[in-house]
Amino acid sequence: MNMIQQPVPAPHDFLSPSLQQLQDLVRQAAQQGTPLHETELLIWQQIQLIGRHTMFQFLSLLGTGDLGPTVTLPNGQTCERLPELHSRRYLSIFGEFQLERTVYGSREGQKIEFVPLDNRLQLPASVFSYVLQDWDQNFCVEMAYGTASHTVARILGLKQSVDSLEQMTLQMAEPMTDFRESRPQPEPNSEGALLVSSADGKGIVMRRQAGEVAPPAHRTKGDKASQKRMAIVGAVYTVDPYERTAEEVVAALFGEHQDKPPRRPAPCHKRVWASLSYEDEDGENHSGIEEVYGWLQGEVLERNGKGTKPMIHIGDGQETLWEARAAYLPDGNLTEILDLLHVTPRLWQAAHLFSGEKSREAEVFVRERLLRILQGQGEGVIRGLREMGTKRGLKGQKKKKLKVICGYLEKNRERMRYDEYLEKGYPIASGVIEGACRHLVKDRMERAGMHWTVRGAQAMLDVRSTCLNGDWEEYQAYRIEEETKRLYPWRSLVEGPQFDLAV
Repeated sequence: MNMIQQPVPAPHDFLSPSLQQLQDLVRQAAQQGTPLHETELLIWQQIQLIGRHTMFQFLSLLGTGDLGPTVTLPNGQTCERLPELHSRRYLSIFGEFQLERTVYGSREGQKIEFVPLDNRLQLPASVFSYVLQDWDQNFCVEMAYGTASHTVARILGLKQSVDSLEQMTLQMAEPMTDFRESRPQPEPNSEGALLVSSADGKGIVMRRQAGEVAPPAHRTKGDKASQKRMAIVGAVYTVDPYERTAEEVVAALFGEHQDKPPRRPAPCHKRVWASLSYEDEDGENHSGIEEVYGWLQGEVLERNGKGTKPMIHIGDGQETLWEARAAYLPDGNLTEILDLLHVTPRLWQAAHLFSGEKSREAEVFVRERLLRILQGQGEGVIRGLREMGTKRGLKGQKKKKLKVICGYLEKNRERMRYDEYLEKGYPIASGVIEGACRHLVKDRMERAGMHWTVRGAQAMLDVRSTCLNGDWEEYQAYRIEEETKRLYPWRSLVEGPQFDLAV
């Protein structure tokens, strides 16, 4: 759809002709039997035109912002009105406008000290209106930039390049760290009884840097089509206890029907964020693990500063993440839990060393040992697997695979006290962090053909996490307020009646 381009009426009759055209359009469509969907589109196009005329009227009322020959700023500096009007492009949801503004300074070619109209309108730093930025990025956090550009063009009739949308994401993400730190914590009475944190890694395909060798046309084993960089994803939430038996957990994992299972408590105030490792402007390296666990530390201290709430940290066995947990999160009243969904695949791997895949024997093997692990008999299961390998005479790769499986379970044995966790109603699987990796990273950033720069990927992770956390509206208000304070510290000069209307 292309926006209707018609001459803009004079200010004194800007609205009546447009409204009359809308009435005439509807009547004509009814008389001619125009299909409803075509009428709907015509109405929308006319409404856009009315909006454009109304915006033009608003801008006409304000004029160029001429405050007289001189303006004295609050710092005592007196600025002179420059002889030429300065034009500025403004792209809104109603199309493009050229703003002709009176500016103040010392002389042409020198720094402009004050622009009354910009201050009065509180214009954004970029040419894109705040409303358009909001709508654009709402699409961009869910779909590819090219698709978002095409979608907005069909709705609003505005053509925006992919590059402009990418730059918009970078600019929108800039105040994100300050926003996260300033955001108020949830009310205590709206929280669950348990504080749960978790982290995991998810790879993002990166764009080749200048001079980097392209992958070979014919790849052999070990060659990768593209280079990935790991994003560390963190999640924190509270939840009420949910007591279950080992038998109930096994039945759920095997998809067996349960008569009216108790309703699982929903996570409260779930927050997610992800960080890549990066090098800052001073050449200092920042670890994604340290960034995310530093953020988790702040969340934990804010939401459980006194340490009275039981804390659970769920992980998949990656040692560097457990080390970060020990470095950043308090030990007191905290329980480390190995995600059960990283135990069951290893039991299946062990079963297939002794029985065929999809065999009844393999299912019985896994079911029996999983039940015993959930009942607190993990050490016996590990010992039994090793004995079984010896008795069956496993050799070669099978023997090596069993050793790796048992080593993994042994290393995490202290995080596998599932009988205690179930009795206390603790969560034992990291569905929240797995979902965060999928929703935050994979669903947006791992689509076919996508390659990211570190800066672009981090900006998308920041903006998208804010959307997923339900903070979108609050963040838009925050960043507009902060940008306005930064750009227009003297906007009080044009507030109120001292700024006369031009028409």
